[in-house]
Amino acid sequence: MGNHRAPRRGAQSATPGPSVGAPAGGKRKAVKHAGQRGPLFRKLPSTPVLLGVAALTVSATGAVTVGQADMSTASSDGVNFAAAATALSGQSTVSSTSARAERKQTVSRDSRRDALADSSEQKLQAAAEATAEQRNVELQRLAQDAEKQAKKIALNQWQLPLTSYRLTATFGQSSGLWSSTHTGLDFAAPVGTPIMSVTNGTVTSAEYAGAYGNQIIVTTDDGEELWYCHMNEFAVAVGDTVRAGDVVGYVGVTGNTTGPHMHLEVRPGAGDPVDPFQALVAHGITP
Repeated sequence: MGNHRAPRRGAQSATPGPSVGAPAGGKRKAVKHAGQRGPLFRKLPSTPVLLGVAALTVSATGAVTVGQADMSTASSDGVNFAAAATALSGQSTVSSTSARAERKQTVSRDSRRDALADSSEQKLQAAAEATAEQRNVELQRLAQDAEKQAKKIALNQWQLPLTSYRLTATFGQSSGLWSSTHTGLDFAAPVGTPIMSVTNGTVTSAEYAGAYGNQIIVTTDDGEELWYCHMNEFAVAVGDTVRAGDVVGYVGVTGNTTGPHMHLEVRPGAGDPVDPFQALVAHGITP
């Protein structure tokens, strides 16, 4: 038997119990826990407000601009405002880029259209100028040809051999006055009336020719012969050059004739005679 002492108040019992460090009597030991802190800068608006402002700014301008101080400032909850603003502005940035690309494409398309229009206008203008130049060249050529023809006509202009006369016999008539049909056109006029050359040419004959009496033959440059017959006298000699209207002789009654007149014959190429009346008409002269 031993002596037993009552345990002291407050002394630990040998009976097994909670592990060392556990609070006695059901009380918890006060432990300092790390909890969420309040906003680092209490004067800044809350995160939802900032995000709303950023969204409004994005919708108004298409981009969010954040200062360096604000970009580097984070809330006590760990929210990065710059990152949030960038995230919100992503869609707006894409839309803005697309709009710029579309505007650029529209401007480029319009520029190409304008360039094509200018090019077409220049081509049309060049074609019009080329056509006008070609037309002017053609007009000049026609004018030159007309001038040459006018000079040629002026040189070969025919006219009537007498200024005052009466037709007494025509080409192709038949009677006892001629050995065959009449081969010329008779211009009756008083003796001594001047006889003029019908056209330009050279005197190739000036002589008495039997039934034709005193005869002058004028040959043109193209070989056509004009015979002036029954003259009273000559006014030119062989080899003389005459122009239309020059006096070549005077009306007479020489050769086979019944009265004073001038017998005119026209022989193309020095061949057979043709109707002088029609030859004169063909050259713009009506006897």
